[in-house]
Amino acid sequence: MTTDTLPLWATHLAVFDTETTGIDTAEARIVSATVALLGPEGEVQERYDWLLDPGVEIPDRAAQVHGITTEIARASGIDAAVGVKQITEQLREMLERGFPVVAYNAPFDLTLLAAEAARHGAAWTADPAPIIDPLILDKQFDRYRKGKRTLEAVSAHHGVEIGNAHDAGDDAIAAGRVLQRIARKYADVIPGELEDLHRAQVAWAAAQAASFQDYMRRVKDPSFIADGRWPVR
Repeated sequence: MTTDTLPLWATHLAVFDTETTGIDTAEARIVSATVALLGPEGEVQERYDWLLDPGVEIPDRAAQVHGITTEIARASGIDAAVGVKQITEQLREMLERGFPVVAYNAPFDLTLLAAEAARHGAAWTADPAPIIDPLILDKQFDRYRKGKRTLEAVSAHHGVEIGNAHDAGDDAIAAGRVLQRIARKYADVIPGELEDLHRAQVAWAAAQAASFQDYMRRVKDPSFIADGRWPVR
């Protein structure tokens, strides 16, 4: 059974995304980031964008993804320590105002942010909550659907347009709109309280990782390990 009613908790969502120097959350640095607030129709009510000088070279492979070169970051980006502090402060403010933070594949952005906060001495919680991860929900409620689960693929499946994929702002906003589509579609089975939803995702993420690990060990690598910790690893 599906419904077109948007759950109350999904009417206002903080959304967050980063573009980075790489995919290793312990070593990669934030190059750009966006925190925005979406209203009930997915409209942008507030938006905060950052371009950082990460203090390290941006590899060509990363620059090809998001379009930000070392030269651009050095010429136009703010100091990484200043930027990371502002990002954590803005996210903390959103949570304090009662808005859940939506992050697609949350363990990447939030684990990276935790490493950056520690690196630059910015105050940040080790266990931010409530977080909502559309990737976890999409896998949970439509688990047998074939195809990729990238943000682009999942957005297309749910009828959400992304302006420029791999732009932190467009990706963050698309993730929030995808979440609202999922929340409407599965309103009858999604937990109705944010605290319960956060806790459910912890369990779902662990189960999804265990299932993927079993599959990979059967078909590819008997020693494969999938990390199921969520939303921070």
